[in-house]
Amino acid sequence: MKYISTRGKAPELTFEEAMLTGLARDGGLYVPEEIPSFSSEEIAALGGISYEEAAFRIMWPFLGNAFGADEFRACIARAYAGFGHAARAPLVQLEPNHFLAELFHGPTLAFKDFAMQLIGQLFQAALKKSGRRVTIVGATSGDTGSAAIEAFRGLDNVDVFILFPHGRVSEVQRRQMTTPADANVHALAVDGDFDTCQALVKDMFNDFAFRDEVGLAGVNSINWARVLAQVVYYFTSAVSLGAPDRKVSFTVPTGNFGDIFAGYIARRAGLPIDKLIVATNQNDILHRCLTTGEYRPDGVSPSISPSMDIQVSSNFERALFDALGRDGAAVGQLMDELKAGGFTVPQGALGHLQDLFASGRCSEDETRETIRDMRAQTGELLCPHSAVAVKVAREMRDPHVPMVTLATAHPAKFPDAVEAASGLRPGLPPRMADLFERPERLTRTSNDLAEIQALIRDKRAEA
Repeated sequence: MKYISTRGKAPELTFEEAMLTGLARDGGLYVPEEIPSFSSEEIAALGGISYEEAAFRIMWPFLGNAFGADEFRACIARAYAGFGHAARAPLVQLEPNHFLAELFHGPTLAFKDFAMQLIGQLFQAALKKSGRRVTIVGATSGDTGSAAIEAFRGLDNVDVFILFPHGRVSEVQRRQMTTPADANVHALAVDGDFDTCQALVKDMFNDFAFRDEVGLAGVNSINWARVLAQVVYYFTSAVSLGAPDRKVSFTVPTGNFGDIFAGYIARRAGLPIDKLIVATNQNDILHRCLTTGEYRPDGVSPSISPSMDIQVSSNFERALFDALGRDGAAVGQLMDELKAGGFTVPQGALGHLQDLFASGRCSEDETRETIRDMRAQTGELLCPHSAVAVKVAREMRDPHVPMVTLATAHPAKFPDAVEAASGLRPGLPPRMADLFERPERLTRTSNDLAEIQALIRDKRAEA
């Protein structure tokens, strides 16, 4: 199994190399050279087995010889042992043929835990064998950062630096990043928005001298291993609802396009998915692009669903790569145009994307209304991101096809927004009840690449 860059100029890598590298040296993202395919019999055999066993069967063909079977099974077992639900990703029915996949039972109460907890174990296993030490740098709009810090805190051979937009994450999200006391993890509050943080991380990866000096590695959704781990719950959810004998649709609250792209990979691997629906909040660049073909950032408007407050969706490049016939030069051209202000998706590629993805938008008022209505009609209390997806799913679903809406975060991560919409303030699970009493540890920094690079050098030297 080989991995290639979406821009066509970086060397082919193994799964382990692609995981530890993150961003390709040509600025592209790694994708499998070929997508393994599962038969109807193999998909049906996922019914009734544990989530961990399903994860092994689905991910194993993508790994090549990176890990031994027993080694990989052990990593999976450790990754999901701390989840608060035996099913890991349970389904809850909202209305006839409409189900919510609860992806928030991990240690930081968000779907990012499915990938990040596993990546932490895989990094540790790989680095222990090689004796290498790496520096993980990531940007977050809220959930990735806390999931990364939780996954890598206290591990050997890893230093972690997470950049988040100062004042633009919820208090729970911030405290999950700033309260761990482990010396190898660092939360950096950056002046700017998420796109600012993401651009700084990409600039660090493209500074090859710095990249090699500190052993830079990435665990943002640009990391292929993140996408792969998320493919699993598409399979387990669909099989629970009758796949492969009937098709299932999915609606995904979408910011950086990683989670919905995992659904695309599941479909390419043989899962009978009817619709993949991209649900956006008021920062609706993906909906606009999929509707008109125009991808032109016009600034981020802060919302009550901050993890979706993104205008530069990194993983969209992976979808473009396939839509453009895997033409790395064409992808590179569009990415250059994006730096200059935006691009127009070629007509043929746009038609391909529209065949693969539907999309919808949810305003702030509609988000609040959905939280309120779902509480009244079903007893479910949704986080704002999940509410965005539920609203879009209800408008666009086929009543004859099971719809799974991904609930990507626990409502307690956004208590102010949820309380304002529903009148109820969601409480944290008992294991996190003292979060607001823990001391915080963070570093405030400006939007300055050299300053942040110097900070990373200093903190590493202290470790």
